Amino acid sequence: MSYDLVVIGSGPGGYEGAIRASQNGLKVAIVEREALGGICLNWGCIPAKALLKSAEVYDKLHHLEDYGLSASNPGYDFEKVIQRSRGVTKTMSGGVAYLMKKNKIDVIEGSAVLEPGKDSPKVVVTLKAGGTQTVEAKNVMLAVGARAREIPAIGAVSDGERIWTYRNALAPKSQPKSLIIIGSGAIGIEFASFYQALGTEVTVVEAMDRILPVEDHEVSAEALKAFKKRGINFRVGAKVTKIEKPAKGVAVHVEVAGKSEVLTAEGCIVAVGIVANTDGIGLEKLGVVMDRGHVKNDSHGKTNVKGLYAIGDCAGPPWLAHKASHEAVHAADYMAGRKLSNLNPPIPGCTYATPEVASVGITEQAAKEQKLDVKIGRFPFRANGRAVASSETLGFVKVIFEKKTGALLGAHMIGANVTEMVQGFCLAITMEATEEDLQGTVFPHPTMSEAILEASLDADGRVINT
Repeated sequence: MSYDLVVIGSGPGGYEGAIRASQNGLKVAIVEREALGGICLNWGCIPAKALLKSAEVYDKLHHLEDYGLSASNPGYDFEKVIQRSRGVTKTMSGGVAYLMKKNKIDVIEGSAVLEPGKDSPKVVVTLKAGGTQTVEAKNVMLAVGARAREIPAIGAVSDGERIWTYRNALAPKSQPKSLIIIGSGAIGIEFASFYQALGTEVTVVEAMDRILPVEDHEVSAEALKAFKKRGINFRVGAKVTKIEKPAKGVAVHVEVAGKSEVLTAEGCIVAVGIVANTDGIGLEKLGVVMDRGHVKNDSHGKTNVKGLYAIGDCAGPPWLAHKASHEAVHAADYMAGRKLSNLNPPIPGCTYATPEVASVGITEQAAKEQKLDVKIGRFPFRANGRAVASSETLGFVKVIFEKKTGALLGAHMIGANVTEMVQGFCLAITMEATEEDLQGTVFPHPTMSEAILEASLDADGRVINT
């Protein structure tokens, strides 16, 4: 059968790109080897947030006195917490199936391999039901995502029992009493937040000199302080040299400042990044240009091979679902000849722990490295009325403006619900807003978003509520 577009992979990028292509009048098929929704929906973003919500509610039950309330002996059922998370993914995956049917997109269940074709690559699918199916299309979109990075040389390889990747950590057979988490990026920190909230003793090991190393230094420092206060242990500047499995548990060997140390726990989560799923799908045979394991593409998602597009994690950083969705929709519009705008929008980053972390644009350190002349504003949530009323005073908003033009270059936040606030800054950067624009915007009162206004005013020394 022939299509205008075949999408390989049904994660956020794949299925949203398929829908947009169908909306543009193209005949579309999508190939998925596991479950509709991909890793994000089934084994990533969505189930992780479901677990974190359970942990957040449980944590609140232990601080009811902050609100003049009380409850005796709050508890939890770990198995039911996991079941709720899996139920959420089932519901969401069913929603994607409905969207495929609604938009008349053919779903092909199986694993795809690319082969040379006349005008574009052919897609050969090994079907789940058995046999193979060859699909031809004018265009092929690679949305194959990525998987957890493992390091066999030091024993950092999942066995599903004592050494986990994110997939194992989302649906374990039982709750470990203690965990060592290697890596303090968003994935590592979110699992640390979840398991610690439910009583697991957690130690996070980070090779860099600070946690959440892609974030602004001030945010990293505040996060470290907050997570330590919650009871999470940290080893920063610690290089893991070996992971062993003794009779019970794990032994993680680390080097800190030239000294060796052995950390022990019931289990270990390896959260040291991801690897693109670009192996074994025929890219070498097609002569696809790669860049450090990722498919090289242009601003429209096009690769060097005619008719082949690549979007999302398999096309390189940032490895974020919303980036994949934007790229896929953009590529689908480009294929259909639609007028395009905003080729390179700002991509926010979020960590959904307690407290949350969110950012967009450049950090203060990056501004210094680029020798930019900037001014910076900050505002703490402890001076925000809604935060005080909600007993959510931890954290702050930090903004970075170019001094000469007033252009907003970056925004960095830590605190309750900041992942829901960062989009205001994304829109501001996209619309090329200046500090004057932000300072002239009326924010509803009382809301935590007022910290955006106050931080902007602080950049000019005109903050009101501190």
